[in-house]
Amino acid sequence: MEVFGLTGFISLWRKPPPMPLHVYDTRTREKRPFKTARTGEVDMYVCGITPYSPSHLGHARCYIAFDLIHRWLEASGWTVNYVQNFTDIDDKIINQANEEGVDFLEVAERNIVDYYAAMDALNVLRADHYPRVTEVVPDIIEMVSTLIEKEHAYVAEDGVWFSIASAPEKYGLLTGQS
Repeated sequence: MEVFGLTGFISLWRKPPPMPLHVYDTRTREKRPFKTARTGEVDMYVCGITPYSPSHLGHARCYIAFDLIHRWLEASGWTVNYVQNFTDIDDKIINQANEEGVDFLEVAERNIVDYYAAMDALNVLRADHYPRVTEVVPDIIEMVSTLIEKEHAYVAEDGVWFSIASAPEKYGLLTGQS
């Protein structure tokens, strides 16, 4: 065995025990031990891009950071179910499509392909699932209708808004506002 060579080093190296993970709890404003609903498994949802234009440095920064967390969790022995959505219908996408004279889905798809290429070039691991908003529009409409029905939301001239008055004890819970 080589004592100072790479082979010797690798044979002597032992994987360290997993470090405990603590996360910041926005509600309590404290660091807390990381616990999951299922032992050894983590569901990791990261809000994805709105693909109205090519990927940029802000995307790289965000997804490299979550890639680091994803890799650390897996290296620590967790099984990670990583989900990242695409908001593939949005005013910015529709406006860009109108400007180009194409369907909004063409704009979204082109920029999603660009996003994959950019993240692959940065060696960012892909998520396990990439749901798209266009796949769940009926579900979103149903949820919003239920919120309106239960008076947790109301219709205004510029859209549907959450009714703070419907849950005053919850308003500002995460932001610390009153």
